[in-house]
Amino acid sequence: MSTTASRLRGVLSETAAAPAWYGSGLEHVWLPYAPMKLAPPPLPVVGTEGNRIVLADGRVLVDGIASWWTACHGYSHPHIRAAVQTQLEAMPHVMFGGLVHEPALTLARRLAGLLPGDLDRVFFSESGSVAVEVAMKMARQYWAYSGIPGRRRFVAFAGGYHGDTSGAMAVSDAFHGENPLVARDHLIVALPRDEASSAAFEAMIEENADEIAAIIVEPLVQGAGGMRFHDAAVFRRIRTAADRHDLLVIFDEIFTGFGRTGTLFAAEGAGVVPDIITLSKALTGGTLPLAATVASSKVFRAFWSDDAAKILMHGPTYMANALACAAANASLDLFEREPRLAQVAAISEQMKRELEPCRTMPGVTDVRVRGAIGVVELEAIGDVDAMRARFVEEGVFIRPFGNVVYLTPAFTIEARDLSKLTVAVVKVVGGR
Repeated sequence: MSTTASRLRGVLSETAAAPAWYGSGLEHVWLPYAPMKLAPPPLPVVGTEGNRIVLADGRVLVDGIASWWTACHGYSHPHIRAAVQTQLEAMPHVMFGGLVHEPALTLARRLAGLLPGDLDRVFFSESGSVAVEVAMKMARQYWAYSGIPGRRRFVAFAGGYHGDTSGAMAVSDAFHGENPLVARDHLIVALPRDEASSAAFEAMIEENADEIAAIIVEPLVQGAGGMRFHDAAVFRRIRTAADRHDLLVIFDEIFTGFGRTGTLFAAEGAGVVPDIITLSKALTGGTLPLAATVASSKVFRAFWSDDAAKILMHGPTYMANALACAAANASLDLFEREPRLAQVAAISEQMKRELEPCRTMPGVTDVRVRGAIGVVELEAIGDVDAMRARFVEEGVFIRPFGNVVYLTPAFTIEARDLSKLTVAVVKVVGGR
C-alpha cells in the first residue's frame, strides 16, 4: 500500500473505501500551498450543490468559504449551468486574436456599465494573478507611451497579497514578503491608517514619485494577508496622494469584487475610482476560470495611437473563453434579478451576532465582520491541520490560515446553514 493510500484511512470514514481514482491519481498531482510530504491528504469530493460539498464516503459538508471566495451564488446554480451548456453546444472556445464573440463583448459592455467612473476598457485573462500582471504591464506601458519610461516601480502595502505569479509576488507582502526567490524592486509601505503611517507613506511617495508607475492596493479588505479590514478614508488618502503626484492607482478586487464587502465593488464602499481594476474569483460565480483587467479611458488613450508599436503585449491562449464569459454573464444576471446585496447584508448581521461569543474566549484577539466576511483572529492557531480536521468532524468545510478562522460563504446560504458554520467556529475555537 502506498504512503498516500495508507494516510487516506485517517481522512475517509472507517466504513468507506477510497475511490480507485483517488489513490492512483493522488500519487501524481502537486497540491497548492502544501508541504507534500507532511500535508494531510485532501478530501475526495464527488459533487457539489448549493452550499454543500459531497465527499466520496457519503459525508456532506456545509461550505464556509465558497471555494476560495468564488461560488457567490452557491454551487451548480441552474441559471449559470444552463448558460454554460447552451454556449458549449454553440462554441466552447475560439482564439481572441483576430476573432471576437458575443459572450465576451456583452460581458465587457456590462462590466463597463457596472464599474464606477470611466473604467470602460476590459482585457480578459484566465486568473487573478495574471489580471494583476496585466495591470502592472498596462501601468508601465502607459508611462512609456506617455514619454516617461522611467516610471516602472510600484507602491504596495504591508499585509497585501496580489497573487502567485512572479510580478504579482513582487508586489505582495503576505506569503511572499520574505521569499528569497522574489525579485524586489518595488516599494512596500504600511497603509496610511493614522497620522504616523500617513506621514511615512507621503514621504515615500514624495521621494520616489519620478520612478513610480502605480500604487496597487486591495480596497477595504486585505484578504490572504489576514482578512484585515480598513476604513474608506485610507483609500481616499491613497487616491489623493496619487493625484498630487500624477500616479496611477490599481485596485485589486480579485477577492472583494462582486458583493463580498457589501457593495458590488469595494471601490464603491471606499468612494474612490481607481485607474485600473482587477476582477476574478466571483466573476463567473465560481464555475470557470476567468479574470478581467479594466482600465480607465485615461490609461487606454496612451495605447490608442497611429504608432503600431504601441500595443499591450499580452494575449493568453484562453483569453475571453466563451464558456467562461457565458458563465460570467449569467452570474451578472443573478446579481440583477436576485437580491444578492440584501442577502450579503443579512449574512453580515447574522455573523455579527453568532460569532460574538468568540470575543471573550482565551486567545481570541478580535472578532470582525464586513459584508459576507466573518473573522475570528487568534493569538496563534498552533496546529492548523488539526483545526481544519475538527471542522470537518463538525460537518463543515472551513479552512483557517495564519492566525485567523474566517467565513466567506455563498450569498445564497440559508440561515440554518450559516448557523451551522458559526456554531462550529464557536465550538472549535472555544475548545482549543
